[in-house]
Amino acid sequence: MDKVQKKALTEEWRNRRPEMGVISLRCRETGEAFLGTAKDTKAGFNSIRAKLSGGLHPNKRLQELWKQYGEAGFEFSVAAVLEYEDPLEDHSEELETLRELCLAEDKSAAKIWK
Repeated sequence: MDKVQKKALTEEWRNRRPEMGVISLRCRETGEAFLGTAKDTKAGFNSIRAKLSGGLHPNKRLQELWKQYGEAGFEFSVAAVLEYEDPLEDHSEELETLRELCLAEDKSAAKIWK
């Protein structure tokens, strides 16, 4: 790869607009839902899957359900998408507010990260 290609790819990556929002894992057996925020929803799901599969997730109840029912026992979805302009700006507060709104709508849901 030459310098021009590398520079173009780097610029493309910097300006990408990943989907940001509230991610949801719902246990099919119990109906329990766990909500988290993600600056990149696809990466967020991958990170959670890796931690759960390795038995290293800090949410003990979620980890317990994962151990009992496995990945097939969960429904993964994006509960809400954050609309934003600048991908380089910090959207943590907006994401947290969006998650709180989702938690208010679904009283049975809990936070993925305690």
